[in-house]
Amino acid sequence: MAEDFPVVGVESDAWAAVTQLAERRLPGLVVCDPAGKPLSILPASQVVRILVPSYVQDDPSLAGVLSESMADRVADKLRGKTVRALLPNDAPELAVVNDDDTIVEVAAVMARLRCPLAAVMRGEEMVGMITASRLLQLALTPPATRPSSRPE
Repeated sequence: MAEDFPVVGVESDAWAAVTQLAERRLPGLVVCDPAGKPLSILPASQVVRILVPSYVQDDPSLAGVLSESMADRVADKLRGKTVRALLPNDAPELAVVNDDDTIVEVAAVMARLRCPLAAVMRGEEMVGMITASRLLQLALTPPATRPSSRPE
């Protein structure tokens, strides 16, 4: 069930991380500490909030008066920043599961944290990620045709 999934470090370039989010149409990125241990998730929705000025978030009708060149300048706000700068103070907790957890165990952790991604750990090593869409795909597959009820 676990899949390879892009991860970024907290000190990674924000522009490169957001570009990866956009180009691969990801729901978010796993953010790791310098030792490679998963720390948090940077949801694509959080990046969208960063790109939209707070006054427009407060009054979305103002979005219509922003020109496309303004949108280009907003995107430039990412240049020179690190992923750490994009993480909110109340960054979402990343779901972390063991490599021998069942579909139901993984789903329970993801549901409790409302997290679309779960880091799959074997001891201290991250061996892959489980996306909510992959979990749903497996849950909808008849048990007899499922590869395994375990993530790995």
